[in-house]
Amino acid sequence: MDLEFLQSMDIQILVGVAVAALAILVGAVYLFASTKSKGCLDPENFKEFKLVKRQQLSHNVAKFTFELPTPTSVLGLPIGQHISCRGKDSQGEEVIKPYTPTTLDSDVGYFELVIKMYPQGRMSHHFRELRVGDCLAVKGPRGRFRYQPGEVRAFGMIAGGSGITPMFQVARAILENPKDTTNVHLIYANVTYEDILLKEELDSLAAKHPGRFKVYYVLNQPPEVWDGGVGFVSKEMIQTHCPAPAPDIRVLRCGPPPMNKAMTGHLDALGYSPDMQFQF
Repeated sequence: MDLEFLQSMDIQILVGVAVAALAILVGAVYLFASTKSKGCLDPENFKEFKLVKRQQLSHNVAKFTFELPTPTSVLGLPIGQHISCRGKDSQGEEVIKPYTPTTLDSDVGYFELVIKMYPQGRMSHHFRELRVGDCLAVKGPRGRFRYQPGEVRAFGMIAGGSGITPMFQVARAILENPKDTTNVHLIYANVTYEDILLKEELDSLAAKHPGRFKVYYVLNQPPEVWDGGVGFVSKEMIQTHCPAPAPDIRVLRCGPPPMNKAMTGHLDALGYSPDMQFQF
């Protein structure tokens, strides 16, 4: 009788230990999953991130690298969305402007902004004055763009100047996802060769994914030796370098307001319906 009682107690203890261990395991998995998926952004409140590296890319363009709270933290920015950055202009007045990071959530522990600083730009002044160790106030995510892998057969992209950053972010996310077979056709317009942002990164994507990513550069003032487009982006360029209108394609555009207006006119004239177009 005593032996049976002891055996019964042993079984109860073992079951209790197994249940407790299972509960701890489930809790740990849930905690890991929730921590992994939760980003560092707050859509309602500005949060500060420290600048840890500043790389000058040209006389008026720099790459800013900001540290996240831990080496495994992610920013938590959905593909094609942007953040709001807050700073001070040359008069000390607060200014808020949207920017799209060139990094993805696969880049853990940090995020990067490639910024073109204009002489009269109010937020440009803030970035010009930003030094390693300073903090940038950021809020987000922001934006209307939503993307699910495979939702279209192909994207056409028409970008001007710093409007390349959301295009680069979307293209990189597509091409680095082994389950996404979407093709990307980019037309990228600038004034001079020196104005082309992220050229090395774009050319690298084209070299790694020759069948899926194509980029066509257009310059207003090209160098003497130039095999890209010249002038403004035309209807003929769009016909040649973007996928033809179809229910399973979409054309994204982002550039200065006059360019966006002109591109809308070209796309409408070529038969791209409003559902096939999106402007960042």
